[in-house]
Amino acid sequence: MPPTLTKTVLLVDDSKFFRTATERTLAKSGYSVITASDGEEALRVAREKLPGLILLDLLLPKLDGAGVLRRLKAEPATAKIPVLVLTSLSQRNEEKLVKEGAAGFLEKDQLVKDPQPLLQAIGRLTR
Repeated sequence: MPPTLTKTVLLVDDSKFFRTATERTLAKSGYSVITASDGEEALRVAREKLPGLILLDLLLPKLDGAGVLRRLKAEPATAKIPVLVLTSLSQRNEEKLVKEGAAGFLEKDQLVKDPQPLLQAIGRLTR
């Protein structure tokens, strides 16, 4: 993968507030951010842009995050893109999501207060 793509992050979330706040944080840290607001758009954008990392909410319209994750990991073009799941749901889903191919799991509520754990996780996954 060309080095320029590793700094491109696809942010998938149906909350405009969360997308905007997170996009600003990532842009300030030097990342190029593309966004999607539902599961079907996320798959289309991931296939077209092949980002270096995908930040994926679980509760999405049209196709939920778990479905998006399964489809991304089933397609050769997108299977190797790391997916960091961001959710308001409890971490009881973490083990299942990691088995399905998620590179990690962060709770959104904590990220609004302090984006540092997100930036650290992205830094590890985009090296």
